[in-house]
Amino acid sequence: MEATMTTIMTVETRRELVGTLRARYQGSAREDKTRILEEFVSVSGYHRKAAIRILNGSQDIDGRCRRARRTKIYDEAVRQALIVLWEASDRVCGKRLKALIPVLLPALERHGHLQLDAAVRTKLTAISAASIDRLLYEVRAAGTRRRAKRQPTALQRSVPIRTFADWPDSLQPGYVEIDLVAHCGQRMAGSAVYTLTLTDVASGWTECVPLLVREASLVVESVAAVRNRLPFLLRGIDIDNGTEFLNDPMLQYCATHGIELTRSRPYHKNDQAWVEQKNGSVVRRLVGYRRLEGVASAETLSELYTAARLFVNFFQPSFKLKDKVRNGVFSNMK
Repeated sequence: MEATMTTIMTVETRRELVGTLRARYQGSAREDKTRILEEFVSVSGYHRKAAIRILNGSQDIDGRCRRARRTKIYDEAVRQALIVLWEASDRVCGKRLKALIPVLLPALERHGHLQLDAAVRTKLTAISAASIDRLLYEVRAAGTRRRAKRQPTALQRSVPIRTFADWPDSLQPGYVEIDLVAHCGQRMAGSAVYTLTLTDVASGWTECVPLLVREASLVVESVAAVRNRLPFLLRGIDIDNGTEFLNDPMLQYCATHGIELTRSRPYHKNDQAWVEQKNGSVVRRLVGYRRLEGVASAETLSELYTAARLFVNFFQPSFKLKDKVRNGVFSNMK
C-alpha cells in the first residue's frame, strides 16, 4: 500500500498534502507531531528526516533547502548617502571609499552637503568595502553602457592600426600623432574653437594650430601648414578614428607626399599617449578649459601658440620614455 501510494502520488498531490499538514504539524504538541509525521512518511514515502524538514518548512518537496532571507542592514537612506559620498570622491572603488569615509563624511556634514541622523551615520562608518560595492552596483551600471562593436568600414580597413607598443625604440623624428582639443567649456552645443595638436613621438616636438570648426579640409590645411615649419621631415601621421582625420582628403594628402598614415584602435586613447599628454601639459595649461568662440578667439589663440611655440619646444624640459621591458603581453616602463 505504501509503495503503491508513493508511486502514483503526483507532485501536485504532495504539495497539497504538505500544505495541509504543515500548519497542523507546526502548531501541534510533541505527541501529535509524532503521529502526523508517521502518517506523512507512510503516505508520501519520504525519509523521516526529510519529512521533518519539509513539515518544518526548511526544505521544499523537491529536496531543495530553503534559505532564510537575511535581515536588511542598509536601507535606502544609507544607499542615498553613500551615493553622495561616492560622487564627492570622484566615484572611487569600494575599498578606497571605505578608507575615505571617516574623513569625507564629517567634511560634507560640516559644509551642509549631508545631514544624517545618528543611525545612518553609524552604519556608514561601519560599512564594509564589499557592501559599498554591492549598494552602488546599480548606479554604477546605469552610468556605464557597453558600446556595440561595429565592423570597420572600407576606409578604416585601408588605414593600418598602430598601438602604443608598436612604436620602435630607435624611431627617428618625423612620425607624429595628431589630435583635436575642444575649447567648448561646459557644453558641446554650438560652434566652438578647436586646437589641432601635433606631437612628434621621437622628440616630443609639439605644434598647435587653432581651428574655427571641426572639419576635414581644415585639418588637412593645418597639417600642410605645420609640415612646412617642422625642423624635420614629416614621415608618418598617426590619427584617431574621428571623421575629421579618417577621410579621403587626408588619405590623398598623405599618399601624394609619401607620408605613412596609421590610426589608433577605437576607444583606446592610450594608443595616442604622446599627443594626449601634450593636450594636457601644453594646450590645457596655456588655454585652460573655458569656452572659446569666433574668429577673434581663434586669432588670439594663434598668437598665443606662435609666442609659446619655441619656448615649449626649446626651453621647457619634457619627460621621455627611457626604456621598456616586455613580459608577455605586459610592459614595465621607466
